[in-house]
This record gives sequence, C-alpha cells and structure tokens, in this order.
Amino acid sequence: MEKVTLNVSGMSCGHCVNAVEGNVGKLAGVESVKVHLEAAKVDIAFDNEKVSLEKIKETIDDQGYDVE
Repeated sequence: MEKVTLNVSGMSCGHCVNAVEGNVGKLAGVESVKVHLEAAKVDIAFDNEKVSLEKIKETIDDQGYDVE
C-alpha cells in the first residue's frame, strides 16, 4: 500500500471535497481518500499494482482541480 499527499488547488467548498473524494474513491485499488480543504491537500492510500498515481492525478484534474 502506497500513501501520498498531493497539493490540489481550486478546491473551495464541500462540493469540491465530495467531487474529489467520491471520484478518486471509486478507482479500483484506492483504499482511502481524505481532502484537507483548508490546507489544499489530499491524502490518498492506494495499491500501486491496481491503480497508478498518474491515474489518480488525472481523475482529480478531470474534476477541474489542479494537482501540483
């Protein structure tokens, strides 16, 4: 299990939290997703044999947020 913390800009409300946690959480291999709105960070635990970090970043980007 790999754990990462990503810097994600553009999140400003509860809808943003739900969009990121909901969509990333649906990916096969993602065990947990926690958005820290005030810090503009997202903690993710995932199985890198089932899903790549790039796929996770792409999913966040597809929701309209910038992954740094």
